[in-house]
Amino acid sequence: MNDLPQTGNARFFSRTGPHSLTAIAAAVGGTCPANERLVSGLAALAIATPDEISFVADGRQTKILAQTRAGAVLVSEHLLAAVPPGTIPLITADPKAGWVQVAALFHPVPDIIPGIHPTAVVAGDAHVDSTAEICAHVVIEAGAEIGPRCRLGAGAVIGKGVTLGPDCRIGVHASISHASLGARVHIYPGVRIGQEGFGFTITPHGFQTVPQLGCVVIEDDVEVGANTTIDRGALEDTIIGAGTRLDNLVQIAHGVRIGRHCAIAAQVGISGSVEIGDGVVVGGQAGFAQHVCVGARVQIGAQSGVMSDIQSGAVVVGSPARPAREVFREIATLKKLSRPRTPPSA
Repeated sequence: MNDLPQTGNARFFSRTGPHSLTAIAAAVGGTCPANERLVSGLAALAIATPDEISFVADGRQTKILAQTRAGAVLVSEHLLAAVPPGTIPLITADPKAGWVQVAALFHPVPDIIPGIHPTAVVAGDAHVDSTAEICAHVVIEAGAEIGPRCRLGAGAVIGKGVTLGPDCRIGVHASISHASLGARVHIYPGVRIGQEGFGFTITPHGFQTVPQLGCVVIEDDVEVGANTTIDRGALEDTIIGAGTRLDNLVQIAHGVRIGRHCAIAAQVGISGSVEIGDGVVVGGQAGFAQHVCVGARVQIGAQSGVMSDIQSGAVVVGSPARPAREVFREIATLKKLSRPRTPPSA
C-alpha cells in the first residue's frame, strides 16, 4: 500500500515548516484572523486535512470548498461565505497567484551547490563562474561562458562559444550550441538548441544543404519544455522573447521570432521565419506555415493550421485557421441542416 504523502513528497522535494497562518498570510499578501495555528503542508482542496492548506481557484469549486476539511484555504472575498466552519480563510485577491507563494514557502527551490563534478569535461578557455553547479558528465566546450549560480544537469552539453546568463537551469542531457541565453532561463531535460535548421535547396542532383549561419537568442525568464527543439537561424537569429513559456515537444524552426510572454503548448510546429508578437497563446498541435506573421495577443486554438498572417487580438481556430466566431457559426448552421426533418402529419 502506498503511504507516501499526497503532495510534496519529501523524497523528491525540499520541505520547510510547519508555518503559522500569520506567516503564510504575510507571504501571500493576504489577510486572515490573527492566528498562530501551524500548517504542516499543502494539499488539493478535496483531500486536504486539518493541518494542511489549500486554495480555491474560482467559483466552480464552491461545492468542494463547502465540504473541505482543510485547516486553512486561500480564497477570494466573494467566496468567503462558502468556507466551512473549522477552515480558516486567508483572503487574497488572486488565490492562484497566492498559492504559488505558499508553495515556494513550503517547497523552496533547492540551493545551488557550487563546484564542478570530477567527471565533467570543461575546456581550458571556457569560463565557469565559481558559484555555478556543474553536475556529472557535463561537457563545456571552448569559449563557453557559464554565469553566476547556473546549474547544469548531468550529461548536459554546452557548445563552443555558448553564453549562459545568471541563474540558468539546464536539464539533464540537454544540448545547446550557437546560442546566447539571458538570465533565469530554464531549459528542461532533452532540449536541443542551436542545431541546423531544415534548410536546403533542390538541384538536378538532389537536395543541397543551405548553410545555417545564424544563432539562437533566448531572452530572460524563458522556460523551454522537455525535448523541445529550437533551430538556429539561416541568416538571421532565432529569437525567443523574455518571459515566454514553451511546453514539451515544441519544434521551432530557423529564423523564427517569438515575442515576449507567449505561451506555446505541446507538439506545436513553427516553420522557418515565422514572426509571433507579444502575448500570443498557441494551443497544442497547432502548425505554422513559413514566413507568416502573427500579431500581438492572438489566441490560436489547438490543432489549428496557421497559413496566413493574423492581425493582433484575433482568436482563431481550425485548419486553415479562421476567426473562431465564424467557424463556430458555420458548425452551428451545419448542425441545423443535418437534423432530420419531421414528416408532415397525415
